[in-house]
Amino acid sequence: MGAPTSIEPAASEPRWAVPPEGGWTADDLDTLPNLPPHTELIDGSLVFACPQTLFHSWAITFFGEHLRAAAPSAPETLSRFTIDVDRYNRPEPDVIVVPRSVIRSMDQTRVPGHSVALAIEVVSRETLTRDRETKPVKYARATIPHYWRVENHDGRAVVYVFEREPATGAYTSTGIFHDRMKVSVPFPVDLDLTAITPRRRAADLG
Repeated sequence: MGAPTSIEPAASEPRWAVPPEGGWTADDLDTLPNLPPHTELIDGSLVFACPQTLFHSWAITFFGEHLRAAAPSAPETLSRFTIDVDRYNRPEPDVIVVPRSVIRSMDQTRVPGHSVALAIEVVSRETLTRDRETKPVKYARATIPHYWRVENHDGRAVVYVFEREPATGAYTSTGIFHDRMKVSVPFPVDLDLTAITPRRRAADLG
C-alpha cells in the first residue's frame, strides 16, 4: 500500500466583477465589494488606480495645502475624492475645490460635479490620455469652470490651465506655467511651482 498522498486544495481562480448590461453606475462604486482604493467609473467601466509616484504625491500635497490656504473661507479643498458627472461617470480628480455647503457628512463619498469650482489632475504615465483627453470632456460637461493639469517635465512641475467657455461648453487654454503660477480665478493664487520638486531633491532622485 503506497504512502498516503496529500491533496492540495485547488487554487481558487480570481473572481472579477461582471458588469451588468449597460455598465456599472455611479452608485455601484459605494456597494461593490473589494474594490481597490481610488477606483473610478469612466463610461460605465471601472478604472483602477495605478501605483502612485513620488511626483504625484508631492504635487497633490502641494496643491491641496496651498489652495486650502489661499481659498476664501467658504470653499473646501479635497484630495482624491470622487465627483458625480452623470450616471455612468464618477471620476476622482486629484484635487477639487467645492463650496462648503456640499459637505454634509463625515461618511460622504462624493460631491456633485456641477458644484466643483476647480478640478486638478496630476498626470502619470498611465493616466496621460485620460487626463489630457477623456477627463477634460467629462469635467466640462459637468460645468466645472476651471481645470488644471499638472505634468512632470524632467523633474519640474508644469501646470496647464483651462477655463470653460460658456458659449461652447468646452475648455480653452488660458496659460502654461513653469516656475511660478499666478492666476486670479477661481480665486487669486501665487504659487512657487519649484517647491513641488526642489532642485536638490529632484537631482538626488534622478
